[in-house]
Amino acid sequence: MSESKLVDSLNRLSVNNGSTVASGRQQLLRLAVSNQMHANNNSSTSADALRERQERHYSLSSDGNNNSSKPLRNFHLGMFEIGKPLGKGKFGRVYLAKEKKTGYVVALKTLHKEELVHSKVERQVRREIEIQSNLRHKNILRLFGHFHDEKRIFLILEFAGRGELYKHLRRQQRFSEELSAKYIFQMAQALAYLHKKHVIHRDIKPENILLGIDGEIKLSDFGWSVHAPSNRRTTLCGTLDYLPPEMVEGKEHGAKVDLWSLGVLTYEFLVGAPPFEDISGHSATYRRIAKVDLKFPSFISAEAKDLISRLLQHSPEKRLSLDQVMRHPWILKHKNNWDRPGVDPQ
Repeated sequence: MSESKLVDSLNRLSVNNGSTVASGRQQLLRLAVSNQMHANNNSSTSADALRERQERHYSLSSDGNNNSSKPLRNFHLGMFEIGKPLGKGKFGRVYLAKEKKTGYVVALKTLHKEELVHSKVERQVRREIEIQSNLRHKNILRLFGHFHDEKRIFLILEFAGRGELYKHLRRQQRFSEELSAKYIFQMAQALAYLHKKHVIHRDIKPENILLGIDGEIKLSDFGWSVHAPSNRRTTLCGTLDYLPPEMVEGKEHGAKVDLWSLGVLTYEFLVGAPPFEDISGHSATYRRIAKVDLKFPSFISAEAKDLISRLLQHSPEKRLSLDQVMRHPWILKHKNNWDRPGVDPQ
């Protein structure tokens, strides 16, 4: 796809909207809090009201309805005051940004068109925008809108005040079972929402998860996601350590690949490394995944082992459902303690 066709594709996209300890880090937290205060000063105090304000602010049509036949709001870079970089990806950076008119803080993701075309991922980016802009869940990062100039594409994203989950995990080396159970429950809620909408994420890993101001999970990075009502796909995609056996063996796959990845994620939260990682190389990792060569350290509880083992089943049909995950004894054991001070990473 040429760059001109990429621009045409982006122009055709509808920007949908719906429901929604270093000093530098502390400044980011204060900015996230300021978003909530911004909403509070406009006669609301709840998280639901905050999301409603986001919807009104980024509404696409004059009556606020999601009606693609009406004129879209024209976003442009001049509407934003650009702040510090929040992160760097393969095709660009993510910046802290504030809309000048309202003072509302967002994350602005920049993608360089030339690099997208060179890497032949134009369709992937378009699919990411189409899917993420239609998602409305408290544990999924919101995409409010997009725009582009001659060289770049800009995605207007929800600002996650506590940053990347991966960095918290690397700093702590591994999470407690209490915190891990909280995160896995929230991930299961997010995935249940996605699967109900026939969306498969296909790239679940700590690097693709952010934390909101209250320490809640924000699933992000939908570049490998797909809307698949037929529930059968063949593309090999995602991250090696998180690939399920059906992908490794070149078979068709469906939404249950996300269940496998949830099991790998649970293991990595508790141990600090994915279960099938092998220093011998990729081929050894592939073999361990295909055989489900699963080994647990002695400090993992019996309940956690049971959940992980029942998710990491070679046969997709034998994996626990998301509803079963949310009702699993390991989750229920810790659920009453999640609001206790000191559970979330600082």
